[in-house]
Amino acid sequence: MAAAAPDPVDALLRSGPRRTHLPEPAERSRLRTAYGLTQAEIAEALQVTRTTVAGWEAGRSEPQGATRAAYAKLLEGIAGQLTADAPQSEPEPQPAPAPAPAPAARAPYAGRRPAEPDTPDARFVNGPLAVLDGDGSAYAAGGLVLECPASDVPSLVEWTLTEARLGAARLHRNGKDADPLVVLTPAAAERLGLPLELADRRGLRLPPDHAVVRRITRAGWQLTQRGFGPWARVFRPAEGGRRQCVQLAVLPWGALDARSWGGAADLPAPELARILAAYASRVLTPRGSTAVSGLELMTALRPPTRPVKDPSTGAWVSGPNPGALTGPVDPAPPEAPDEHPVVAALHPRGHQRTPDQVLDEEAYDWIRDPELLTDTECAQPYAVGVDVNMAFAAAANRLTVGLGEPVHVKAPAFDRALPGCWLVDLSGIDLDPRLPSPFTPHGDRPEGPAWYATPTVAYAVELGHAVAPMEAYVRPGHGPYLDAWYTRLRDAYLATMGELGVVPGMPEADFLAAMERHKRTDPARVALLSAIKATVKGGIGKLRERPQGAGYRPGERWPALERPTWRPDIRAAVIATARVNMHRKMLRLAAVGLHPIAVLSDCAVYLSDGPGPTDFLPYTPDGKPLPGGFRLGVSPGMVKHEGTQTLMWAAELLEDGHNPARHIKGTDAAADGE
Repeated sequence: MAAAAPDPVDALLRSGPRRTHLPEPAERSRLRTAYGLTQAEIAEALQVTRTTVAGWEAGRSEPQGATRAAYAKLLEGIAGQLTADAPQSEPEPQPAPAPAPAPAARAPYAGRRPAEPDTPDARFVNGPLAVLDGDGSAYAAGGLVLECPASDVPSLVEWTLTEARLGAARLHRNGKDADPLVVLTPAAAERLGLPLELADRRGLRLPPDHAVVRRITRAGWQLTQRGFGPWARVFRPAEGGRRQCVQLAVLPWGALDARSWGGAADLPAPELARILAAYASRVLTPRGSTAVSGLELMTALRPPTRPVKDPSTGAWVSGPNPGALTGPVDPAPPEAPDEHPVVAALHPRGHQRTPDQVLDEEAYDWIRDPELLTDTECAQPYAVGVDVNMAFAAAANRLTVGLGEPVHVKAPAFDRALPGCWLVDLSGIDLDPRLPSPFTPHGDRPEGPAWYATPTVAYAVELGHAVAPMEAYVRPGHGPYLDAWYTRLRDAYLATMGELGVVPGMPEADFLAAMERHKRTDPARVALLSAIKATVKGGIGKLRERPQGAGYRPGERWPALERPTWRPDIRAAVIATARVNMHRKMLRLAAVGLHPIAVLSDCAVYLSDGPGPTDFLPYTPDGKPLPGGFRLGVSPGMVKHEGTQTLMWAAELLEDGHNPARHIKGTDAAADGE
């Protein structure tokens, strides 16, 4: 009996695949952009043209032969590294991106779409966020309007993840994509069943038994430990390493604090969407207060981990990212606030630490003794304040800070290259009493040994004084951790100022005139500017977040201590640098006979024979600003006119022990957040 002929189908299957498998075209683009690569970089690696790579990602053509195999290997490696990138912050949402909706299910839009890159990320084609109004209109970037049918929070979350196509790509290849943000107007909050005012004024959250919270739980969603407050995150556990989370900001509950965002919360929904999208594009998608966003930006730009290959297994695993803050560390005892456990272990409760026990690097709050005003100064009719632009940001630029744990050393030689704090006696240094001391925030001369951050001690050496530290806590592992943070916030600030008509390089008269009118130009842009500046100050302040809540007991740990970005030593270094920068400029003016009467943080007040800064600031014979002194201009580190009052007004405040710099603009500078 003749043998049966082989089945041709089985023969083909036994022969195996003849073409290397590649992801779908859209996935190729997503992997590349998520990893932070350009089409040109892919093209160079594979020795093809950028147009060819664009064709592969658009599905117009396919690579062949060895090029196809190399392209597949590259995409597989990228996918492996992205999957290996484990989450590093709080154990919160690991949301998964929703599948692309079918054309019939896509939300209709009106107006123009947001500006898109050459190859837009299809997951986030509608931008980073939307402002939802009571009629279901969701206003997104670029004038786009989506139609949201949701009438409760679970359906809003589902719609956001499956139809809205909101979110933003990561800022660093080892970071995380930004979760979509939906901002709720008062009318939208009511539509979703939320109260217009929170009954819990202390905790600022809905009670766990509230109907909205119960509905979220029944639908299989979760809230973070912070619960449902002004900034809420609704999520499900990660699936396949992909995030599945939506952020909600509730405007009637104060999500956009007027101290940071000005009148943004009262803007019409389309205008609010415009400035929030600009903030998301220039800074990052808001994740809470501007202080929280400032801190999150540090992590987004320098993620704590990166994928590394385990040499023993060949698998991709999560490893520390060089130059980043990779884990929480306890502070040196002098760096810790009074509530910290390391302080409780050294001192009895209620003990008032002395300068030789605690690092006190804070911004200036100093006034000159009225008895030291000269007859010439008293003949000046005006008190004029100048304020340093983005002083803390400028201080962070190129600043070397510690990355790891402190090392305690006895009687060390001072090394300005080592971040840390030093116990040293600077009380013997004589300085002009018409200037604040550069070594203390109150401007008085130190009275004995005290702890100082590296920038302060380095400035004492710069002034020509020998220093002999008795002990120190130094950080051998260090780097310019805040450089990228400074650059992004500087660019955001300058871009927004440019939209308000103030640009670098303007003649001084034009600059002063532009600054006089810039806050009347566009209220929405002014609110954006305020938020960017608050992000700088709030982010630095949040590096030493103190315990909150009535249930806290001194000596206990609090949640902020468990994050890598709880770093009071970095905050101290930034503030010390800003204060030293301020003193260096004042010392330069003192050399030509000009002395301030008051200093508050980054604002200095001088007496003047005219009402403006150009009436007292010194110039060279050829009309240029005095080198090393205060210079008028918009860039960080330069100064603007803060305000003008009369001599008699300033003299009365000095006599009463009040700081004229606090009120020179006619309001409380601290309350204005300037």
